[in-house]
Amino acid sequence: MRIGVYYLESTNAATELMNSANREFLEHLSSMTGYPMELISLEEVKNEDFPVVFVGGGGTEGRFLKALPQLKEPVFLLTTGVNNSLAASMEILSYLRQKDIRAEILHGSEEKIAERLKTLVTVFKAVEKVHSLKLGVVGKPSDWLISSDVYPLVCKAETGIELIDISMEEFFEEIAKKEYTPNKYTEDLKAKNFHPEDTEKCLEIYGALKRLCEKYELDGVTVRCFDLLDTVHGTGCLALAILNAEGVYSGCEGDVPSLISMCVAGEVTGQPVFMANPSRIELDQNQIVFAHCTLPINMPKDYTCMTHYESGIGVGLRGTLKEGPVTIFKTSGLMDRHYVKKGDLIKNLTEPALCRTQIRIKMEPGFEEYYLKESIGNHHMIILGDHVKELEEFYKWFKR
Repeated sequence: MRIGVYYLESTNAATELMNSANREFLEHLSSMTGYPMELISLEEVKNEDFPVVFVGGGGTEGRFLKALPQLKEPVFLLTTGVNNSLAASMEILSYLRQKDIRAEILHGSEEKIAERLKTLVTVFKAVEKVHSLKLGVVGKPSDWLISSDVYPLVCKAETGIELIDISMEEFFEEIAKKEYTPNKYTEDLKAKNFHPEDTEKCLEIYGALKRLCEKYELDGVTVRCFDLLDTVHGTGCLALAILNAEGVYSGCEGDVPSLISMCVAGEVTGQPVFMANPSRIELDQNQIVFAHCTLPINMPKDYTCMTHYESGIGVGLRGTLKEGPVTIFKTSGLMDRHYVKKGDLIKNLTEPALCRTQIRIKMEPGFEEYYLKESIGNHHMIILGDHVKELEEFYKWFKR
């Protein structure tokens, strides 16, 4: 991806000298961001994924006004510290705010500007992707998820996300084919030699779900997985674990808001996302325990195979996650509310009365207010590392 730069040439003295200095400035930024920064014409601006307006110096305000009808919102004004570039940008920014046009000045050291540009490019790539997501819903949300249904037409209108309903009957027909394509994940699971017949059945469920994702060209999928327990006497945990590692966002229990949350978190951070239940809040220690029976198979340091917790059948995963900073995230189905906080994963647990992968996270005092009074549903997303800044930045620019 490149950063397209529409250049406003200054009318101040020594124009050629300043143009040369500005070209050198762009070359430095390009090297520091890792993205080509190329000058583009005004006609090219609307076709760029992430264009910026380079205010080359003073006297550019009138030229900006003439160009404005062809610029994309938001408008990012790239500046230098010389030749009245900042002063002109501030005048332009003031005008844009009067017109309720979102805009921001990019100013500071080359290092700071490059850092900001990298963040913005990441966020805008994620915004573009989320607006075009195509997600499958296999069955309806599980009966206990009474706040997690999302109407497809409303979701498309509000977020751009397309929801594709797929019947459980079609899923069962695919499972009956008893087929899957072996890969490094399936082979590693089979090498664990945990209940080989059950493992094989769960991998057949993976094959079925993967074929549905390919058939409907899905970016992600959520499954009413508890219906598998009695019908095929298997679980979807391994299918979701492998698909997530393969780049298809995959959630359980037909939980659409959680699937959308997984997509947002994954696109913004580029990291695997663990969809988990808040299982216990320990107020006296400012800690919270999360647990679930599936997670991206490429996320833990290591894992073991166990049965699925609630049913005692099939195969679930107990993963050991890296201790250190984590981000907890959730968005509503229409993306009009979100929650994001940093915590510290301090321990992996192995309690018998919880889902298989269990983690204890240390939080800041007062964290429980959200969970006990304002929670956005049940499941929440766990991402390794501190990504609060990037996720908040996403919502700053995501336009519903």
